[in-house]
Amino acid sequence: MLSNLLAVVAAASVSTVASATNPGPVPVITNAASLAAAISTQPSQVDRLKQLLTVNGTLLTGDALRELTVFDFSNTANVTEGGAGGTLLLATVDNFPILEITDISAGVAFIEPCGLNIPHSHPRASEVLTVVEGVLNAGFVQENGFATEIDTQLGKYQATVFPMGSIHFQQNPTCDPAIFVAALNSKDPGRNDIATNFFMLDPAIVNATLGFPTTIGGSNIEQFRQHIPANLALGVDTCLKACGLAP
Repeated sequence: MLSNLLAVVAAASVSTVASATNPGPVPVITNAASLAAAISTQPSQVDRLKQLLTVNGTLLTGDALRELTVFDFSNTANVTEGGAGGTLLLATVDNFPILEITDISAGVAFIEPCGLNIPHSHPRASEVLTVVEGVLNAGFVQENGFATEIDTQLGKYQATVFPMGSIHFQQNPTCDPAIFVAALNSKDPGRNDIATNFFMLDPAIVNATLGFPTTIGGSNIEQFRQHIPANLALGVDTCLKACGLAP
């Protein structure tokens, strides 16, 4: 009798472990903006949690609770940026409203061989970036007065930082994919792609800034804008050639 009971308990335990290690996908929150707005009007942390996670004072359960407390970086519908060089998924208050109560955000990027996360800055956040697969070159420039590139190379489970407002990049110098996880200390870090947004300025301002009026003029500025790559671009030339990816 006891042996039969133990067998049933053991079988139940195995079943529980199996299901717990294979959770299902989490759908995108389609009304994230309105949920975040409703949370933001509440006076206290407790009130904000109640607003998001309860109905008539009762805590949500099952999938309803999980959808509001779990962000699925494997769901391609959550892709924030993409291009020939890879894919970036970012969890912010815009798509994961529970971050309204934490003032943090996070991202996962899948960088293809030779892929480049082009130079950019986050106007409202510092970043800690950890490589979880592959190798990445990374660097940043802070500001006037310390306008020197701080560059490094990261292997698996190695991390670096990018201070708030610094211009920084990540590039996969190998022929194998790389993955990184980033944490940012703002629910709304923002992103400013340096080259892309610079060329959004008036052509006369671009000309004067670069000092190349015979190379970049009002007649050909649009050609430069058209050739600026997506956020996750494919480069650098030496890597492309080494991996047989050069056009």
